[in-house]
Amino acid sequence: MELLRTILSVPGNRENMLEKSKHIHADVILLDLEDSVPYEEKSRARAIVKKWLPKIMGNGSKVYVRINPMDGGLAQEDLEAAIIPGIDGISQPKPSTGQDIQKIDKIVTRLEKERGLPEGHVRMLPWIETSLGLINAYDIASSSPRINGVIFGANDLVLETGMIRSEDGHELLYPRTKIVIAARAAGVSPIDTPYNNFKDEPGLIREADFVRKLGFSGKFVIHPSQIDIVNRTFRPTEEEVAYAKQVVTAFEEARAKGFASASLDGKMIDIPIAQRALKILLIDEAISSREKRR
Repeated sequence: MELLRTILSVPGNRENMLEKSKHIHADVILLDLEDSVPYEEKSRARAIVKKWLPKIMGNGSKVYVRINPMDGGLAQEDLEAAIIPGIDGISQPKPSTGQDIQKIDKIVTRLEKERGLPEGHVRMLPWIETSLGLINAYDIASSSPRINGVIFGANDLVLETGMIRSEDGHELLYPRTKIVIAARAAGVSPIDTPYNNFKDEPGLIREADFVRKLGFSGKFVIHPSQIDIVNRTFRPTEEEVAYAKQVVTAFEEARAKGFASASLDGKMIDIPIAQRALKILLIDEAISSREKRR
């Protein structure tokens, strides 16, 4: 199981920040060639990212590169710089349809072959951040076997649609819900949009807890101070793990007796509840395993 609780963006043209990222334990370190890099810095950022990728790999975090949109004429060069041995994946901004992802998939497949990587090694994390992308969320999420998650980008969607941001984010409930359902239907992880005020710890805690309950697997983060908060929020609690173990035990005992459901503390345990408990245990095991490798 690949953990995607926290994805930290690091500007690809900021070597001082890339240096610091070697010691940061987000689940994914995302070297950004898109929004955080001015147009006139794109070429320089590619060279910097290519130099720093081998230095960042191996710190316990997965390493991805966010490329520029395919229709901007920069993505091909971004991929040429990013697809090297050891890279874990790439992230594609603003796809409108699954075909946009498939075009990138073909380029990645060619580069894998040329550079000695196993075909299919490089994973993909597309962004859902436009109106058309939201309409086609399932098409995008299911467009390539490389995809292991989709990221909600609220800032661009708000700009395009004319939404007005509120403190509680109620205007984002529909896109969030649609992205969760589309991602789960495609068998990939939904990742929530960043919380923009990195100094507002209580606000981040509230939002992370809310989107976890909504079905998200993790949250994009924009500052190292957000990582531990989000990682804790998306880790099953000790109480959840203990109860999940009881659920699995009760269900397995019932199945051994020929029953399709069990009872625990006066509550019925059927297949979906047992599967949910197993998922909690798998997530907890994956997190514990990752922490041991640090």
